[in-house]
Amino acid sequence: MPDWLADARAVLDAGVGDSAAEWDLAGLLPEDLLRALGKRGVLCAEVPAAYGGLAATSVDNGALTAHAGALCSSLRSVMTSQGMAAWTISRLGDAGQRRRYLSRLVDGDLAAVAFSEADAGSDLSAIATTITSDGDGVVVDGQKVWTTAARYADLIVVVGRHGDGGAAVVVPTDAPGVTVTPVAHPSGCRAAGHADVRLDGVRLPADAVLGGGQQLAMLVTTALAYGRMSVAWGCVGILRACLTEASAHAARRHQFGKPLAEHQLVAGHLADLLAAERAATAVCEHASRCWDDRSPELVMATVVAKYVSSTSAARCAADAVQVLGSVAARDGHVVARAYRDAKLMELIEGTNEICRLLLAQHAVSGTTRGR
Repeated sequence: MPDWLADARAVLDAGVGDSAAEWDLAGLLPEDLLRALGKRGVLCAEVPAAYGGLAATSVDNGALTAHAGALCSSLRSVMTSQGMAAWTISRLGDAGQRRRYLSRLVDGDLAAVAFSEADAGSDLSAIATTITSDGDGVVVDGQKVWTTAARYADLIVVVGRHGDGGAAVVVPTDAPGVTVTPVAHPSGCRAAGHADVRLDGVRLPADAVLGGGQQLAMLVTTALAYGRMSVAWGCVGILRACLTEASAHAARRHQFGKPLAEHQLVAGHLADLLAAERAATAVCEHASRCWDDRSPELVMATVVAKYVSSTSAARCAADAVQVLGSVAARDGHVVARAYRDAKLMELIEGTNEICRLLLAQHAVSGTTRGR
């Protein structure tokens, strides 16, 4: 394990402590903690050293993300958003934009990425937000929904239509015309800062635009690739938390004269949890190696990792609730949180139905090529 990774894990342990339940119930993370983690580079660890980042590999950043996911999925969600913003800027920005924005993201500023709209969820080709050239700048108009971490963000990378194609634009949340409205009482990742973002005639300099003139689908795919990878690793963390809690409870609690773990039907749940955690870890490690190697398998490996990890987390969190019984029925308990949080992971960064369609298309195209 690299020294920076060991240090970052220790920082997360100390920062979270036993507060995750309290944050979940309050629906709010401490902003000073987020900014402190940002200054340590922990929120977007793959930012290159040239910009002050930790220059983590995807494999090592995945290990950190899983660790955060086991502690607090809301905090991990903020890490995912910060990392998506940094990745999008890295991929679409020019040298000056990378230098200007990435250095801020590892110096305490917080960021989010805004895709979804009321009529553009899985079908992001239906995005209606516009980025319109106006003199020496641009004007942004639109309404984004369920933007993770927007409640805390200083900057929001907004994806919209620009000319005949698409673009992303970096929008300061204190710019005139920006309204951020927190989502009330989300069912999962309650403290992740989900918010709706309204953009009414927001005027920005032209150099706030990233990747102007690109195909909208390409822009979306660029940002979603990082998001899917991060969510997949976060689900590994959820599985590990559920496995730890369910195993300890089953070993400790006795019914009918013996530990729950010695009852075959309960033991079956534990076996499924262990197998799911190992399988999810394996597919995530493979996807991250593809990422680090820039393998042509990268896109599909990332979809596989997100699909396998999120479906496993949702299914096995329910198994963990079954093992713990009423203990996991208390709001804020780690398994109660996992049960709610894991379900959202089947929806974000491409629903699992979308992932299945992509996997099916890949299977068919692979079969065709093999003939």
